[in-house]
Amino acid sequence: MEQLDKLKIMLGIKDSSQDEVLGLLLEDVQADLLTWTNRLELPVGMEPVQRQIAVIRYNMQGVEGQTAHSEGGVSRSFEALPADIKQTVSQYRLIKVVGRSAP
Repeated sequence: MEQLDKLKIMLGIKDSSQDEVLGLLLEDVQADLLTWTNRLELPVGMEPVQRQIAVIRYNMQGVEGQTAHSEGGVSRSFEALPADIKQTVSQYRLIKVVGRSAP
């Protein structure tokens, strides 16, 4: 099953009306994960993390940049990236080695 199909299941979306937006979310998350982990390809083990972050970003549409929101006595606070996801991402991070040239 493709990432897009799995993401749609997670979000409860049954039709294809949002495929472009969801595909773009998955691409953006993949680019971020590759940057954060210093990798060129996304390991299969990171696919669930990619979907989790895509769900978070999908649900945060319209409240980008807010850290908290209160309306009608209901307060919500947003975390950029939950600690469990940060921990998983850090497990896949490759360390960069910077060469040093002799004088």
